[in-house]
Amino acid sequence: MKKLILATLAAAALVMAAPSSAVAAHQPGGCVGGIVGCCFGIRAAGDYNEGKDISIREWLRIVPFVSFVVGIMDALDGYNGKTRTELHDAQPTYF
Repeated sequence: MKKLILATLAAAALVMAAPSSAVAAHQPGGCVGGIVGCCFGIRAAGDYNEGKDISIREWLRIVPFVSFVVGIMDALDGYNGKTRTELHDAQPTYF
């Protein structure tokens, strides 16, 4: 269990250490795109490869026990009919 937590933290540190698309020329795919796809899913990886940042809600999905609360928040947004356009209007950097 300790090795799994250490590996997760190392992967998160690697993703956070990668230069932002606003700072450096963004290159889709590669190691960072693969890690994003592994940790956050294909939709987040596709958005990352298009030059978008990873939202705090997606970061919190990899934290044990906190991910349950974030999952409920995401489910409530889906239940209330929040669209991707509304999410983009609220946080244009992430969506």
